[in-house]
Amino acid sequence: MMRMPRGGRVLLATCLGSLFVLVLYFQSITKPEPGVKTGSRPEINKRSPLSTPYNGDQLELLAAHRSLQGRRELLEQACLTHTRKRRVLSPEDLKHLIVDDKHSLIYCYVPKVACTNWKRVLMVLTSDGRYTDPLSIPANEAHIAGNLRTLSEFSVPEINKRLRSYLKFIFVREPFERLVSAYRNKFTRSYNTAFHKRYGTKIIQRHRDNPEPRALREGNDVSFQEFVQYLVDPWTQREEPFNEHWERVHSLCHPCLIHYDVVGKYETLEPDAQAVLKLARVDGSLQFPTSGKSTRTDGNMAAHFFKHISPFYQKKLFNLYRMDFLLFNYSTPEYLRTR
Repeated sequence: MMRMPRGGRVLLATCLGSLFVLVLYFQSITKPEPGVKTGSRPEINKRSPLSTPYNGDQLELLAAHRSLQGRRELLEQACLTHTRKRRVLSPEDLKHLIVDDKHSLIYCYVPKVACTNWKRVLMVLTSDGRYTDPLSIPANEAHIAGNLRTLSEFSVPEINKRLRSYLKFIFVREPFERLVSAYRNKFTRSYNTAFHKRYGTKIIQRHRDNPEPRALREGNDVSFQEFVQYLVDPWTQREEPFNEHWERVHSLCHPCLIHYDVVGKYETLEPDAQAVLKLARVDGSLQFPTSGKSTRTDGNMAAHFFKHISPFYQKKLFNLYRMDFLLFNYSTPEYLRTR
């Protein structure tokens, strides 16, 4: 029998005119005994995708099914162990949850975890034939606001209905590899002038001794050490929320409040993506795009970047991203020197 959240009731209230908040009471997660009726449990996806038996010739997908189910159980247990307080979610918190009504899917996108290709896939699925090949969609078009609907755009009853009945999935990545990937993409590529101006100039002003006028003006040579100092500086988050490219996954997708059916991983992207497409019953007509990158950020590359970060800042940064390590079952990197 599939594990399901017990008493995970969604309460919504309206305040300040059109502003509303979504309150999800995460009381406990437990595996019910066979035959026990649980009338207080929220309605689960009627298709029960993870409890649907596979055909005999699908042994590979059966193995994927077991792996995905095990990850979900580990996440639920970690949530019970490491979270205690009730959490209030606003419409802003639901903006990363993309909705495909045609196939009853909800996907929480996490930048630097193949989210461009997942958005492309969802554009194909929701386009009614306008798009057929995900890779034919330009990357910048996949990120245009309005091309895909998010859960925050729906009314309160519609949000509840979709959370109860749709297949919900998320893809995650080793936190520091994702962080290094975000740094490399946003601060070492010459074409990302908007990020250099928006964040680079601020980082240099705060965390560089005697910066040159050009660096203060252009912000295009931020070092990884300066980036780390910026992240762990308490003033950073007091001033404004983290940018989504380095925000923690648990803050973007709220996995202890929203019951995701599938927790895919970047490290096993292709088989996990194939399993999701199979559960959505679109695997026969659609293939998840494979990555052609030859310089993908991995553990060795992350270790190289962290080599020049002092143990003091390594420890502060690990504490900042600790919940993502715990919730998604990632080990502390061997290269860290936190003592």
